[in-house]
Amino acid sequence: MSVGRRRVVAAGAGLALALAGGPAAARTEGSRRMRTLFVAGDSTAAQKYADAAPETGWGMALPFFLHRELTVANHAVNGRSTKSFLDEGRLDTVLAAIRPGDLLLVQFGHNDQKTADPARGTDPWTTYQDNLRVFVEGARSRGALPVLATSVERRKFDAAGTALRTLGAYPAALREVAREADVPLLDVEALSLALWQRLGPEVTKTYFNWTATEQDNTHFNPPGAIAVARLVAGELLRTRVLAPRETRRLDDAVPPGLITWPPAPEEN
Repeated sequence: MSVGRRRVVAAGAGLALALAGGPAAARTEGSRRMRTLFVAGDSTAAQKYADAAPETGWGMALPFFLHRELTVANHAVNGRSTKSFLDEGRLDTVLAAIRPGDLLLVQFGHNDQKTADPARGTDPWTTYQDNLRVFVEGARSRGALPVLATSVERRKFDAAGTALRTLGAYPAALREVAREADVPLLDVEALSLALWQRLGPEVTKTYFNWTATEQDNTHFNPPGAIAVARLVAGELLRTRVLAPRETRRLDDAVPPGLITWPPAPEEN
């Protein structure tokens, strides 16, 4: 049954919440199985391919900070908002694969801001929040744990070198949904803004997709993707979504050369 814009019926919700309520891995016939962390989001997190290098989504770097028994299934897609991700049936695809004890990490906002685009724009306090609740209810109906993340900040500084917020009311609206729905919150917006401020206007250029032909203040290169993935993993640990044994390298250098870009998949 398609989730679409209908609210998910959380049949067996008590069992679902029991399975999803802590960091312990799900068990199958008494033995621990590998869990999967599903990522639903936009281009800042998405898998990039060889034709886009050196652009790098933070979801590509997230496995560097997670134990090998925790698999990342990155469903983030360039240009998507909460609205277009749902309308295209992409949450349905995730929910068809997700299992009890898995995680669904949701990060949208950049494209929800494009309110002039009827295919993507949402209002932060109405449709955006309604859409986030569909993700939350969908995960819980499958016995998985939903996790909401505020969007990573863009690179923008004023003349005095102060890092500026660019995401409007969307981070605050997401925080409200997380609080009301009792969902773990990863405040990536606040943490990334503080990181860009510490690094400053010049150094941050080496974290974003600045090339000889492009000055991109939204998308990352390998160092930027690694830095943001480290923030995400640290928040997963801080909020106790993950146990310490499920994370690694949080304080260690990760060489940017570990990032690779596979060939783009052939279109059907």
